[in-house]
Amino acid sequence: MAKSTESLEEFYRYKFNDLSQNRNKHSGQFNVFRIEDRIAANTTSTSYIRRDFFKIMLYSGNNIFHYGDSSIEVNGNTLLFFNPKVPYSYDTVQANTKGCFCVFKEEFFQDNFRINLNEIPLFSVGLYPVFKLNDNEYAEIIAIFEKIIIATEKDYIYKYELIKSYITELIYITLQLQPAEDLFGHIDAASRITAVFTELLERQFPIESTSQRFELRSPKAIAERLSVHVNYLNRAIKKTTGHTTTDHIFERLATEAKALLKYTNWSIAEISYALGFEDQAHFNNFFKKQTNSNPSSIRKV
Repeated sequence: MAKSTESLEEFYRYKFNDLSQNRNKHSGQFNVFRIEDRIAANTTSTSYIRRDFFKIMLYSGNNIFHYGDSSIEVNGNTLLFFNPKVPYSYDTVQANTKGCFCVFKEEFFQDNFRINLNEIPLFSVGLYPVFKLNDNEYAEIIAIFEKIIIATEKDYIYKYELIKSYITELIYITLQLQPAEDLFGHIDAASRITAVFTELLERQFPIESTSQRFELRSPKAIAERLSVHVNYLNRAIKKTTGHTTTDHIFERLATEAKALLKYTNWSIAEISYALGFEDQAHFNNFFKKQTNSNPSSIRKV
């Protein structure tokens, strides 16, 4: 059976060899690289596959990127955003290509900033966030990447908080740009329903009070809200993301549970109720299955 997803650890191991030994596990698994260095090390080839991490790439050169069900030709200075829900690859990188890219897991933003990457249009399923940059835009973006590279090399206790602020700056500057929509054909029906599903799921978060309750806990409940048959929803989500509808719901529930355990003084029973569980025992079993940890152990961190 073909492998469907590449993990960030595998990305380091197979693409960067011994560099994987120096990754800081407490950094949210964030790293930044220069494309020129990857060309020199002959580690630029990629397979058409989903990754379990996000990537932002500033690409200066010509190539064809294969993203979802589209092939995208880029020329000159281009900024691209990749998310874990959509498979991608690109053709052989030419020797004169330049640029930078950074990779990070979703939890990189959850510890302090609590930015929900799934709510940001640049990482939305069904959209193709590719930005052609003029000279001024390129200068602004490359300057941010240079600050990120400098920050990663510093021995500074708050350097990852600083890097988060740079990535946030990069995201919000890019949101002001117009996506290169003319590069793409129509989005298919599965991608459209997946985008709507993701928006509906995320609209229920964050949980901000103990009186708020997460209600759309099942594929059937979400399908009814979207006025589609649950089987159609499940097929579309599986086709587009490679994961089931239930997987996405449970993953989002677990993410919110960890945030509430870390950043509120609510009791575990109150968190359990707010997340839609009928009793704390059910919540404890769910949390242990999803995270391999007990809720009480997260609270002590």
